[in-house]
Amino acid sequence: MVDKKRQTGDVMPGQGPLLSTEARLLEVILFLENEPVSLEKLMKMTSFTAETATAALAEIKEHYALFLHGLDLVESQGSYHFLPSSDLHDKLRSCYGKRVDRRLSRAALETLSIVAYSQPITRREIDNIRGVASDTIIRLLREREYIKVVGRKDVPGHPCLYGTSRKFLFEFNLSSISALPKLSDIDRLRFETETTQEIETE
Repeated sequence: MVDKKRQTGDVMPGQGPLLSTEARLLEVILFLENEPVSLEKLMKMTSFTAETATAALAEIKEHYALFLHGLDLVESQGSYHFLPSSDLHDKLRSCYGKRVDRRLSRAALETLSIVAYSQPITRREIDNIRGVASDTIIRLLREREYIKVVGRKDVPGHPCLYGTSRKFLFEFNLSSISALPKLSDIDRLRFETETTQEIETE
């Protein structure tokens, strides 16, 4: 007869240690949400303390890494989500799209890079950096699911703040935004200068 009261750390034949109840709950929440979820939201949904939630997330991450699952738990900008394991990207790409959509114009790629390096960022801030209006391109990038609205800026009018999506990370083979190539000093100065000018005019 199978003992239904298995404890954390028990090992089943052909399996690794079982996840704790807390880790299993966060695992299924992240699966069902299907998008990055902040630690604060996970705590609110489960009534876990920060310590309990953080420990459960660490448990999930270790479990997935140790036993070669097809997914990795990734933390990006304070939110958590699952991404395909990096060693599977090439095998998946033929079924789930190219690394970069070749139909994206140079202007669209430029706008996408601005969002990636400056997120969260408003449309007006993007316009200031590019020097031209970006409404159409932003709409295109949202339709292609490369960027999404991640919040509202706390200024008059509360404009949308844009950030990159999970599709962007996957198709550019990035584990998180922190894995983006470093900007040159010239590009960094350009981004910082334009953003500062935007803040001063608000």
